[in-house]
Amino acid sequence: MAPKLPELVKRARRLATERDRLVQELAREWTTALRGQGFSPRDLEELWAGLTEEAVRRLLQTDARAAGAEAIRHEAREVIARVRARVETELAPGG
Repeated sequence: MAPKLPELVKRARRLATERDRLVQELAREWTTALRGQGFSPRDLEELWAGLTEEAVRRLLQTDARAAGAEAIRHEAREVIARVRARVETELAPGG
């Protein structure tokens, strides 16, 4: 029997909440690791690009590849962008 719409909505909300929590946790860890390291903006740009490519590469080697390469790339870019935005806000002067 197929799941009912309210069950799917509840599950989607739970997954979104978990994803938000993980993004916040990861951003805190990256902020701690990067603070005071003296990286240039170019260094950080390369870091985020490399992390995105690594995430895509790893996901394409898992069962997630069934979602399709473009969907995986989109999701990886979105998540890394969210982490990056939080980290940059925290690392900015007065952040």
